[in-house]
Amino acid sequence: MLKPIIAATLALSLAPLPALAQDAPTRAPTQVTGGDAITAERVADVAEMIRVANAIDAAVDAKDWPQARSYFTDTITVDFSSLVGGGPATIPADGLIDGWSTNLTAQKTSYHQRGNHLVSFDGPDAATMTSQGYAWNRYEPGGEEANGGDPLWEVWGTYGHAFVRMADGWKVEAMSLDVRNQRGNAY
Repeated sequence: MLKPIIAATLALSLAPLPALAQDAPTRAPTQVTGGDAITAERVADVAEMIRVANAIDAAVDAKDWPQARSYFTDTITVDFSSLVGGGPATIPADGLIDGWSTNLTAQKTSYHQRGNHLVSFDGPDAATMTSQGYAWNRYEPGGEEANGGDPLWEVWGTYGHAFVRMADGWKVEAMSLDVRNQRGNAY
């Protein structure tokens, strides 16, 4: 059965690196109650952060891994523990993209959608955003009886993104997912 292999691959891609995990930032919340007011000075920044979060999903669904990678800082703190276990880890962004590309192979169709974006600024060049997300995944081999009998897997949750302003725009330096519900075969 491939399910344990995929889970192990994803877990390995999210495993902490000894030299980096000690100072993992915790700026990617999954609970923000209202965000900051969107002022005239902040409207372009908020719109850009929402665009980046949405563009990550679009790149992942298109399996455009170089494009997906372009939205992250070189090192990123990730916390997908509610999905795969473990805890937060600070890893190279290339490792995150490698993990995603290994799990979301060409055979797996995915569709991600997000909304209800709330942004809070932590200064002029740092912000956190939460959003509600939905992911639909279809993997035909998962429908085989030996692999669980269901080609579909859906997950709903709250995403947290920590953004930092870089010379070339807003980049994600931390990302988290708090799974609220899932159904089907997490193959």
